[in-house]
Amino acid sequence: MSQGELGRQLGDRFRVVTYDRRGRGESGDGGTYAVEREIEDIGALLEHFGGHGFALGVSSGAVLALRAALAGLPIDGLACYEPPFVVSTDRDPVPGDYVERLDAVVAAGRPGDAVHIMMTEAVGLPAEMVAGMVDQPFWAMFEQIGHTVAYDGRIMDDTMRGRPDSLDVFAGVHTPTLVMSGGDSPAWLSIAAEQLAQRLSAGTLTVLPGQTHQVDSAALGAAVGQYFQSLVTTR
Repeated sequence: MSQGELGRQLGDRFRVVTYDRRGRGESGDGGTYAVEREIEDIGALLEHFGGHGFALGVSSGAVLALRAALAGLPIDGLACYEPPFVVSTDRDPVPGDYVERLDAVVAAGRPGDAVHIMMTEAVGLPAEMVAGMVDQPFWAMFEQIGHTVAYDGRIMDDTMRGRPDSLDVFAGVHTPTLVMSGGDSPAWLSIAAEQLAQRLSAGTLTVLPGQTHQVDSAALGAAVGQYFQSLVTTR
C-alpha cells in the first residue's frame, strides 16, 4: 500500500494527514517508548488539524487507532484494515515472551533478528522464506526499523495469543468503526476482523474482494472514503 496514493484517493473529499510513527521514517523515538506516547502523538495531530477527525489504521496501526479511541481521543470515525489479532485455532499463537525477546535482540545490536522473529512468529511466514529475504535489497530498510518491532508488540499486548476474550477490551470503543479484511487473506485475519466487529457497539464489517494484507491503495481508499463520507452525511 502506498500512503501517497491512498492520500490522493481520499484527498478530494477530506484533508488527509499521514505521519511516520515513532522511530520510523523522519520521526524520532522521543525517549523511552510507551504506547501512551503514540496515542498522545495522534492526539497532538488531531488538535493541530482542527481538534477532531477520522482515523485510518492498517495492521498494527489499526490496533493503535482502536486504543486511541478507547483512550477517549476526539475521533469521529475509525477505519481498521486487518488488525492482526490471533484469536483462532488455525495458526500458532505468538509466545508470551515475544516482546521480551525482541527487546533482547535489539539491545544486543541485532535489529534484523527482531524482524525475523516478527515475520515468523507474528506474521506467520515460514522461516526459510524469511531467510531468503535477508539478501534482498529491501532487507536493509527492514533492519532500520527493526528496533520498532517491539513497539508493535506492545500495541498488540496479549491479543495475539489465541484468546478471543483478549478483544473484549475493545467493547469500550463506541466510535463508528469500519472493520475490513481482504477476501484473499489468510483465514485467521478474517476471523480476527469478525471477532473485533462483533465486540464494537458501532462496528461495520466488510470484506474487500481480491485483497490480501498487502492491500491495494485504490481498493482501500474507495472503501474508507465511502464509509467516512457516510458518517459526514448522517451527522
